[in-house]
Amino acid sequence: VQLQASGGGSVHSGDSLRLSCAASGFSSDHYCMGWFRQAPGKEREGVSYISGSDGSIYYTDSAKGRFTITRDSAKNAVYLEMKSLKPEDTAVYYCAADPVSWVNPCDVVHYDYWGQGTQVTVSS
Repeated sequence: VQLQASGGGSVHSGDSLRLSCAASGFSSDHYCMGWFRQAPGKEREGVSYISGSDGSIYYTDSAKGRFTITRDSAKNAVYLEMKSLKPEDTAVYYCAADPVSWVNPCDVVHYDYWGQGTQVTVSS
């Protein structure tokens, strides 16, 4: 299982960015895919999740209304469209994966597979 995140950068408040996560070594059709972020000095937090099996989508409060998670099965990739970015969105963003669980939804599973992060910096 390999995950490759990309698309980060330095932007200004109000700008948009689209993060990509390319998956290899497994089919995301059978996995929960998630985006997480870690700001300097803070713990890693979840941002958004999507189920490859049924397409269920989850957003944390920080992402609701501004971020959109999508998945492209043919490309085995997951994306995070981020709009109206704020300085507090500054963080290293990670994509993660874990097999779909019939017990736990994708927003509560423990993610075992992680990609390297991509830095997002939002200046005011």
